[in-house]
Amino acid sequence: MARLVVFLAEGFEEIEAVTPIDYLRRAGVQVETVAIPAGGKADPLVVGSHNIPVKADMTFDELAMREGGLPDGVFIPGGMPGAANVGSCELALDFIKQMFAQKKLVAAICAAPVVVLGKTGVLRNKKYTCYPGMKRFADYCGGEEKAAQLTAGAVLVPDQPFVVDQNLITGRGPGAAEQFAMAIVEAFCGAETAQKIKKGSVQR
Repeated sequence: MARLVVFLAEGFEEIEAVTPIDYLRRAGVQVETVAIPAGGKADPLVVGSHNIPVKADMTFDELAMREGGLPDGVFIPGGMPGAANVGSCELALDFIKQMFAQKKLVAAICAAPVVVLGKTGVLRNKKYTCYPGMKRFADYCGGEEKAAQLTAGAVLVPDQPFVVDQNLITGRGPGAAEQFAMAIVEAFCGAETAQKIKKGSVQR
């Protein structure tokens, strides 16, 4: 069974987080939600950007202590300040770098491709999409020069609900959460399973 961890930090976008979690669990993927500390606080109860509280399966410290190697994928929802809170956690950024280096799936949506992945080097020479207007890597990567190094060769694909580039899947925003989620389902479980879920959930 494939295993995916989802990073939740205070201020995450609820639609973007819960929609993929739901569809992936329907597909049989082992999804584990992980609370990322904000301001030094490690609390499994994480409140989203629209004041919806979600209790994570574990804190990041608990994830780090687990044995058995890396999961098969990591997903970072957008929303602000949720994405910024993940981006400010160096341990979370290091985890994403390790995942990508080992060819594991890395997925991010909305603000997270710019605010989080932009800081990791994951977007180098990759096609990606993100929330409209979230284009200034320099605002989150420590200036223009650093941003240019970390995102060299990155190509923004606008007006697409999601973009797949090898082991990277990025999504545009909350309205694209369903299509983005199904792209992850297909990556893990194949087109046949994705089609069954699409039909069973009466997707448009």
